[in-house]
Amino acid sequence: MDDPGPLKLLDEEHYSRQLYVLGLPAMQRIRGAKVLLSGLQGLGAEVAKNLVLMGVGSLTLHDPYPTCWSDLASQFFLSEEDLERNRAEASCTRLTQLNETVQVSIHTGLISEDILLDFQVVVLTNSKLEEQLEVGELCHRHGICFLVANTRGLVGQLFCDFGENFIVEDPIEAEPLTAAIQDISQGSPGIVTLRNKDHGHLFHDVDRVIFSDIKGMVELNGCCRSIRVQKDGSLEIGDTSTFSRYLSGGVLTEVKRSMMVRHEPLDIALLQPRLVTQEVHHARCLHQAFRALHKFQHEYGRLPRPWDLSDAEAVVILAQSLEPLKGMSEDLLDETLLRMIALTSAGCLSPMAAFLGAVTAQEALKAISRKFMPLDQWLYFDALDCLPEDGELLNPEECAPRGCRYDGQIAVFGSSFQDRLSCQHYLLVGAGAIGCEMLKGFALVGLGAGDSRGVTVADMDFIERSNLSRQFLFKPQDIGRPKAEVAAAAVHNLNPDLQVTPLIHPLESTTEHIYDDYFSRVDGVVAAVDTFEARYYVANRCTHYLKPLLEAGTEGTKGTASVYVPHVTEVYSGPASAPASEDGPYPICTIPYFPRKFEHTLQWARNTFDGLFRLSAETINRYQQAGTSIADTDGQQVLISLKQVLGVQRVRPQTWEDCVVWALGHWQVCFHDEIIQLRRHFPPDKVLEDGTHFWSGSKPCPQPLEFDISQDMHLLYVLAAANLYAQMHGLPGSSDQTALRGLLSLMLQPDPQQLNPTFSSNLNLAWVPAELGPEQLKELQKAMGAWSKGPPLTPLLFEKDDDRNFHMDFLTAAANLRSQNYGILPANRAQSKLIVGQIIPAIVTSTAAVAGLLGLELYKVVSWSRPLGAFRHSNLHLAENVFNRYVPFPPAIQKDSRVPAGI
Repeated sequence: MDDPGPLKLLDEEHYSRQLYVLGLPAMQRIRGAKVLLSGLQGLGAEVAKNLVLMGVGSLTLHDPYPTCWSDLASQFFLSEEDLERNRAEASCTRLTQLNETVQVSIHTGLISEDILLDFQVVVLTNSKLEEQLEVGELCHRHGICFLVANTRGLVGQLFCDFGENFIVEDPIEAEPLTAAIQDISQGSPGIVTLRNKDHGHLFHDVDRVIFSDIKGMVELNGCCRSIRVQKDGSLEIGDTSTFSRYLSGGVLTEVKRSMMVRHEPLDIALLQPRLVTQEVHHARCLHQAFRALHKFQHEYGRLPRPWDLSDAEAVVILAQSLEPLKGMSEDLLDETLLRMIALTSAGCLSPMAAFLGAVTAQEALKAISRKFMPLDQWLYFDALDCLPEDGELLNPEECAPRGCRYDGQIAVFGSSFQDRLSCQHYLLVGAGAIGCEMLKGFALVGLGAGDSRGVTVADMDFIERSNLSRQFLFKPQDIGRPKAEVAAAAVHNLNPDLQVTPLIHPLESTTEHIYDDYFSRVDGVVAAVDTFEARYYVANRCTHYLKPLLEAGTEGTKGTASVYVPHVTEVYSGPASAPASEDGPYPICTIPYFPRKFEHTLQWARNTFDGLFRLSAETINRYQQAGTSIADTDGQQVLISLKQVLGVQRVRPQTWEDCVVWALGHWQVCFHDEIIQLRRHFPPDKVLEDGTHFWSGSKPCPQPLEFDISQDMHLLYVLAAANLYAQMHGLPGSSDQTALRGLLSLMLQPDPQQLNPTFSSNLNLAWVPAELGPEQLKELQKAMGAWSKGPPLTPLLFEKDDDRNFHMDFLTAAANLRSQNYGILPANRAQSKLIVGQIIPAIVTSTAAVAGLLGLELYKVVSWSRPLGAFRHSNLHLAENVFNRYVPFPPAIQKDSRVPAGI
């Protein structure tokens, strides 16, 4: 079913971080999607939470069963008050509150063929095999994407069937390759020379590229061609012999190739499984274990009892009697593995539900958006390393149901371990996306729930609208409130026995008198922070106080989860600050005069914003208040900015039209006059003493621009600059581009040169430090006197997240125009915002996945002494189906191979 239905308006601020991961076309498909989710135990709740936060159009819930005690160990929408109440009904209202733009409904009948035809994606969780086969056959027949997800204790499985002809339109997460063009030959074949020849080797033969912004050989603009990469990095593009001669400029951009996916239906895939794994034999054993559990459930009407040896032996026998898998060698089943799976299969664990629920939701998103390659077709995951490595069996009575909210967890680890969990005291640093997921996990597993100390959460940040698509503890009414305080209250509602203490002080050296008391008393620390500096500082405090550290981070669909235990594993060795850029700090002359990449022109635009609309206003206000001489102003660049602010009129603006005149004049200074002046000092043919050309290699020779009212970026610059100038002077602005275009048409007749700044050539906008001369200072002083007769100016503080304030519009236009001057690849508004705001692309699925992985390591840290081999670092890339877990390195000096029991 391909029709997504009517398109819903997208709240770009709400989904801003997610948009950087998925892009607008994928998000629009998601907003129109209809999903059916059957099964609302812990795994189903995780899938539902993720889909609702990500903004699917509608989600229909189905679950015919009532809430029981074991559900509460992993299902965070349910509470003791919901016992015996239908799980779907009890979850619906709370799901709706996560995102009111998503239509959440309930289906109470059977899942019939007619019902299925209304959905694009169907997800079954913790369902019986008979239902999976029946629904799977119908979905495959009608082209409905079908997913099956199950967790049984410490093992999980995920199956995907997207049909026989599923087209993935955007298979990988990376942005399309782009390259700036140096030259294009006329010939057959035509040869494209790139500004950086090394970029040519990033492409591959038969890649397709599209051309844009070429001057001269305009026939190629908008044209898509296949390429062949030459040994020297140039690109062969086919016949250009009849095209116009190439003059300058141009960009080629990779056209991403779609891919066809062919999936088998479930009945075939059961016996011929395609497994996403590097450990094929282990995955086959897990596959057969799930088949045996289904058969046991069919024959006995229940799952194996917790740690019941007779039931476990029955599962082993059933597994050995199964029809062999086709097309595979007859591998002997691992009976020990099968037995441990059966012994713990009655359990319901929050971390397992969080991890597999995240991966399942991401696969559903792939089905909806056709972005990223889906799984092919089975994924198996086990965390049996959470059990004691000596294979010691627990007493069934120790793991029998207690009629409490932790029954699902007690079934795996026993009641004594539950008591140990409840007495822990942990410090969580960060209440953002990962922090919220960790707090949910703490509440479900009962970490600190039996001790008055509970959990302490530290975060100095406040809730923003963009947090709501990932941080499910926060609601729209919480915007502007402290994250730590809101999260603490929300988690207490999930588990009233858990006391959470919020702290809103920054965690740094200046607050050690506050936090060191916590570090000294806690049993462990979880770092859910988003900067290298914060992570490094927290890790150092844990090392100092010999406390276990769990830490995680994400970027887009990538994620990592790590565990550090004193005397057992290595200590945290990450960087103390963000990695330096490939260029290191930008040389002072690079930004204004010799940029070579978009980050340089964007920094120039950012500096220009501050100089024009903040520093100048502050200087004029100080001059007005103190009556000082302009010569007393600190900084030559401030004086130059002041002169630019005074602009072409030299009088204070009184109307919107005055602001437009100033903005147009400033456009002329920045993108025409400055460039001509720079070329006078450094002519295009200038040769250095060693015989090399001054303008060569990574130093492109700039070209002046001519104002063109038909160019959207030219118009956007004037619109944004004029509005900012008006805001600074307390004047009304305008967002009417049609009216502005008409006003500029009148201004530019009959001679555009009339609007050139009358003293721009005397501004001494030099490429080397220079003093403004006495006459220039006198002229500037006179103009300042006139400016100071009005009310104080309003300095503008840059704010990237308000889409109506013209700040990002100015930066985007200024940076792109400056890039045009230098032949640098442009960037759109979203990319500019990502760079200038140092925004990390984020999506709830990767966040939830790493939190689940940390939850599994938490079991080990809280457990009795565990050896190095029990612990796992993890990294994943959901877009590319990469899931790696590996044993950490040992400490540099091995003091002890086991964790002291008191840690």
